[in-house]
Order: sequence, then structure tokens, then C-alpha cells
Amino acid sequence: MSSTPVHSSLTVQAPPAAVFAILADPRQHPRIDGSGTVQGTVSGPERLTLGSEFGMSMKQGAPYKIKNTVVEYDEDRLIAWRHKGLHRWRYELEPAGEGATRVTETWDITRYPAPVRAVFRALFAKRTQAAIEATLPKLAAAAEADAGVR
Repeated sequence: MSSTPVHSSLTVQAPPAAVFAILADPRQHPRIDGSGTVQGTVSGPERLTLGSEFGMSMKQGAPYKIKNTVVEYDEDRLIAWRHKGLHRWRYELEPAGEGATRVTETWDITRYPAPVRAVFRALFAKRTQAAIEATLPKLAAAAEADAGVR
């Protein structure tokens, strides 16, 4: 079973700061969610930084609330968070010339032991890949709109 994280990339026609501003504002997460599970922000700062905690209302079948902590952070380049599990949601941003940004979203389960990774991949990888591939175009549209790109 592969230990490769589930991920996808997309080039956004907006500068890294515009993309990062959306990712670092938990109130924006329902706007870009491609999974359909993020229902709204429950708590947290307006701008995330390393160590920030934020809560979200979620729904997968039944509604629930989840608390996340920012565990990786490099302004306009990288942000990642996790909840009680070891997996992380990571967004890496690279300048892509002429005001564009290459965004890679990753569901990183590599911190789990191999047997747990195998179970997670079997249960969630296909659905998570589809969610990532739906989130990235929403993030692109939001960042391009915020940056005034037509």
C-alpha cells in the first residue's frame, strides 16, 4: 500500500498573497470546500498563524464540530492544519510567474503507521482525492475574484 499522500495541484491566476489570504482565514473555508462537509466556522481567529486553533461545523451524514490546529506555516507559501488525528491538510503555494500561483493541496497521512495508512487509504483516499480536485477550482475562483482577475 502506498504511503504517498493524496494530493493535487492547480495554477491559480492570482498572486500567492491572495490565495494565502483565503486559506489563512477560516471563515473562508466553506467558500472553497469541495467535499461538501464544511458547514461553517465555529471559532477561531480571523487570520491563522502557526499554533492557531479554529473550530468548524462539519457534516458527513450527521453534523459534528471539529477543532483544528495550524501545525505548519510559512506566510504566502505554506499552511497546514490537523485535528486530533495525525493526518494533515496542507496547502503549498509556489509563484508561477506573472502573478500566478501553483497550489498543491495534500491530505497527508504519512505520520500514521503503515497498517493505519493502508486502512485510511482504502476507506478515504478516493473520496478525499475527489474533494481535493473539487476544492482547488473553488479556491482558484475565489482568489481570482478577490484579486480582481477577469
